[in-house]
Amino acid sequence: MATPTKKAGRAQQETTGLFASAGKRNAVLSLLLAVATLALYNPVNQHPFVNYDDDRYLTENPHVRAGLTGETIRWAFTSTEQANWHPLTWLSHALDCQLFHLNAGGHHLTSLLIHVVNAVLLFLLLAYGTGRAGPSLLAAALFAFHPINVESVAWVAERKNVLCTFFFFLTIGAYGWYARKPDWKRYLLVAFLFACGLMAKPMVTTLPFVLLLLDYWPLGRVKGSFSGARNLPQASWGRLAWEKIPLLALSAVSAAITMNAQQAGGAMRSATQFSFGVRLENALVAYGMYLWKAIWSLHLAPLYPHPGNSLGGWQVAGSALLLVAISALAWWFRSKPYLLIGWLWFLGILVPVIGLVQVGDQAMADRYAYIPLIGVFVMIAWTAADVAEWIKIPVAVPVLAAACVLIAMATVTYRQIGYWRSSYDLWSHTLAVTKRNFIAEDNLGGALLLEGKADEAYPHFQAAAQINPQDPMSHANLGTYLQEHGRLQEALQQYGATIGLTSDRGLLASAYANQGTAYRELGDFAKARESYDNAVRENPNQFNAYLGLGRLLEQEGDLEEAIMNYSHSVELRPTDEGYTYLGYALEKANRLPEAMAAYRQALKISPDSKDAQKAAEGLAAKMR
Repeated sequence: MATPTKKAGRAQQETTGLFASAGKRNAVLSLLLAVATLALYNPVNQHPFVNYDDDRYLTENPHVRAGLTGETIRWAFTSTEQANWHPLTWLSHALDCQLFHLNAGGHHLTSLLIHVVNAVLLFLLLAYGTGRAGPSLLAAALFAFHPINVESVAWVAERKNVLCTFFFFLTIGAYGWYARKPDWKRYLLVAFLFACGLMAKPMVTTLPFVLLLLDYWPLGRVKGSFSGARNLPQASWGRLAWEKIPLLALSAVSAAITMNAQQAGGAMRSATQFSFGVRLENALVAYGMYLWKAIWSLHLAPLYPHPGNSLGGWQVAGSALLLVAISALAWWFRSKPYLLIGWLWFLGILVPVIGLVQVGDQAMADRYAYIPLIGVFVMIAWTAADVAEWIKIPVAVPVLAAACVLIAMATVTYRQIGYWRSSYDLWSHTLAVTKRNFIAEDNLGGALLLEGKADEAYPHFQAAAQINPQDPMSHANLGTYLQEHGRLQEALQQYGATIGLTSDRGLLASAYANQGTAYRELGDFAKARESYDNAVRENPNQFNAYLGLGRLLEQEGDLEEAIMNYSHSVELRPTDEGYTYLGYALEKANRLPEAMAAYRQALKISPDSKDAQKAAEGLAAKMR
């Protein structure tokens, strides 16, 4: 990347003193930035998975858990699970499973390392592109330490965000290399890295427009603008735009695939649910809220409920006026190109996720700001540096001021990281800082269920259903609670409501499997089989559907088919319950050594399982 000629003297000054060359200076500063970021985020390496998509992406996903097999690679490139096509994200999770199995610390470490590399890449790109190490380091440190980015790093299922950003930065770096000497071989590298970014997360579809911004500043490739210090070849806006056509074609293909995947996965919200007017109002307010959270980040949450048509006119008007005012100032001071480019970076990169096309039930999300706020950080860092130079204050003063800001920010970030130490802490905090959040109620109830506190979970499921009667998850959770308490007919009503309210195949499969178990316990074997078959049709990897089918077949006296279903269940998800029932069936079939092996597997998973212990002891006595 390049830098304006008038900054060359300042760049030269920054390479004198402690460092004999810019390369050595940048290497030392990169190391300091990396070490500081690792130290700040180190607690995530002790965190478990959370009950927010980590199950679907990892713990209950047999393709990912299998590691980097040929079948997993094929599946990753053909699957649109989770309403997205992001094969490189799936493969990164599969590689982690191969390396760390289901040790959450290893998965967290990978996300953290990618974030650290992203921060260093951002610093190096800015420093190389502008020749100014000071503001480049500040902007990269703001990115590395900002609390709003905790979600992208501490949430394993959001690996796609840090991974696509990694390729986003590599693409920009390759583009800077291409700009020095444009040829088709260098362009192919740019296109390849951009395609990798799209295959990690489609949010980077706006990258071709970002490259156009960078053509103006700091590359200086636009004919008639300032000439960059590296004297890159210049061209007209039209020529530079034409140059991006192949990249725009990749963006268009990715957008089409993503829209189809989201529609098929039931993530896309209709105009009936959220009219365009409602979406536009929320988008304007969301822009303002992202700016506010960039400055004041004390009430962050993994999900902010969509306000629907409840936004006040003053909120919409206030946000619109703020956006217009900052846009006018950026244009007025366009002689400072970092202001205009940084602002357009922020506005433009948020467009795909600002809510004009509504996906999911959130009004906004912290993870969506991971790349866009870099533009704001550049505006802040360069403005601070230029003001400090203009008023001619000693270098130590702005350095000390920046250090104080970063320490304060790191303190808030450290606290925010702590909310991700368990599902209970995460959702308790979310309910404390948001209103009428039915998803948080559902997930807090789910966290309590995992802790064996079903009676404490039940009121949260009720609250979720009261906030949003059309929420299928709360009905599914209510059904689970009622079923565990023997209220089978009421449970069936809740499962029926779930099935009628969702098109999410994973949730449908789970509801059908639980429905089948309720029917089996009521003695209605025909409906039980139908429900289990529906579960397997929606999700061929629904392990408890095979477990239920095994129990049904065993009750009907078909031991061999029952054993096959039990075996398939534990292949998909090894559980002590599955291995215990497999052992029972094998013992009835007089396959005693295999039965003992099944009981031992059950005890290996859950050493305190009384059923497995009793069965193993009884079988051992029989085999003497």
